Amino acid sequence: MGKILLGVNMEYIRSEDKPFEWGVAKAAELGYQFVEPMVHWGRELLSEAGYFHSVSMWDDPYRIRRECEKYNINASALSAHCPLCKPDASTDYLKQAVRFAAEIGAGVVCTDAGPKQFWSTQNEDFAFMKYVLKEASLVAEPRGIKIGIEPHQQYTVIPDLYDQIIGLAGSSAVGANFDTGNSYLAGQDPYLWLEKIKGKLVHLHAKDISVQQSDTERGTVTGTPVGCACGDGVIDWEKIVAICKTLPKDIVFSVECGTVEQAAKSIEHLRKFV
Repeated sequence: MGKILLGVNMEYIRSEDKPFEWGVAKAAELGYQFVEPMVHWGRELLSEAGYFHSVSMWDDPYRIRRECEKYNINASALSAHCPLCKPDASTDYLKQAVRFAAEIGAGVVCTDAGPKQFWSTQNEDFAFMKYVLKEASLVAEPRGIKIGIEPHQQYTVIPDLYDQIIGLAGSSAVGANFDTGNSYLAGQDPYLWLEKIKGKLVHLHAKDISVQQSDTERGTVTGTPVGCACGDGVIDWEKIVAICKTLPKDIVFSVECGTVEQAAKSIEHLRKFV
């Protein structure tokens, strides 16, 4: 039986106007074992000026590794979301993210199907996604990196289509980065769905949804950027933990919330069960 380990997605400092390094130090202070850095192509003003947490893949990946080692914390995954339905935007990006993850020591690269082109059919989109995932898996397999696909867009929030997408490349390097909040908001039962795909699970986004957001958006959206503090919303974390504890491997719960205060409340709540 594996362990449930607690991490935090760096989106928790989005509203703080602080750099990556500040977020790592704060995560360690709060007691998290892992962080989930976000990466991007090229250069952009806010990150370069130290007002945003995203890290450029043009930087030395050891920038992330050294900062995590400084605070005795690890990177559970890279948040490298790119639209799999758009090969021109995602193929090279995802391959570079895999290489970046390998140098950092993160075992997972998280991504999703992304917004589709308005003109493409479902069959065309699946062909696009197969191409991207096959190319990325050929880079991921020899490096021991997993590609975790998240339920977040039009195809991935439908359980049967989600399974099909994970299997498109025919590679054990592609698995599930299950998002509790997105699956719930899409109108699915997150517990039944997690139970069904737990054998493919490589990472989990621990996202709670407030009662207010549930009342106004459930069944009308395919996801949300961040949730509320774990324990303040509608997700039954004792049940989520119980399902994941049956797995033979360790799984990181990467908390997705919007503030430092919510991150602090989340870890205190999740510790009751893990």
